[in-house]
Amino acid sequence: MPETDGGENFSSGSEQTTRRSILAEQIEEGIGELERPSGGLLLSALSAGLDVGFGPFLMVTVATLASGVWTEATMSIVLANLYAVGFIFVVLGRSELFTEHTTLAVLPVIDGRASLSELGRLWGLVYAGNIVGASLFAGIVVLVAPAYGIVDPSAFVDIGKKLVGHPPLVMLSAAILAGWLMGLLSWLVAAAQETISRVFFVWIIATTIGIAHLPHSIAGTVEVLAAVLVDPAMGFATFGEFLVLSTAGNAIGGSVFVALLKYGHVVREA
Repeated sequence: MPETDGGENFSSGSEQTTRRSILAEQIEEGIGELERPSGGLLLSALSAGLDVGFGPFLMVTVATLASGVWTEATMSIVLANLYAVGFIFVVLGRSELFTEHTTLAVLPVIDGRASLSELGRLWGLVYAGNIVGASLFAGIVVLVAPAYGIVDPSAFVDIGKKLVGHPPLVMLSAAILAGWLMGLLSWLVAAAQETISRVFFVWIIATTIGIAHLPHSIAGTVEVLAAVLVDPAMGFATFGEFLVLSTAGNAIGGSVFVALLKYGHVVREA
């Protein structure tokens, strides 16, 4: 019996050490990001905004090819998996994505090792770079893909409309869920030891967001803005409402439901 208790105590201690090591790694990485030069942050964020657009690009391409061939259920499942491609590019490429920093950059502030002004600087630079990159990508694919003959313009509208037209409170709540999932992604990627494990975590989180059509402020910018550019009747006000609500929800989800809760339970256990 004593041996069993000792084994349990060792297992419990080992698990606690793992949780604490993940938190410590996240805090140190967050501090490193907060201290990066502004120019490097902005360029990395611009790259992330461009790269994440390849997910929606694959979605409209396959939706065009499979239109009228696949059932709606099959189409939804396949497109959700394709949505994850852009996130895999961003996370493995170590580019700066705003929705990751709603958790990663918040942890050093909660720990008292960084200030709110430092957080605001990082959020502002990364968010601006992401939105510019995503908007550029949306403009490029709307201009090139239909002319190249690989995308039916209606596919942009069909995909973009799934993210808009909801009551503001509903859209905000859905965006909180998306931010929550992206915050978990940052935590899970830190826990993963191998590239294959990291790809799996990115894939499962991004596919969940995609299949549920949860509003992700950056990837959603590509989807909704492309739809508005193809169908101006949707109105840029629709895109503006989406951007405001998705950004607010993503920030709340990552900061409150992941950063605060993860930090709180690990520190209290310690």
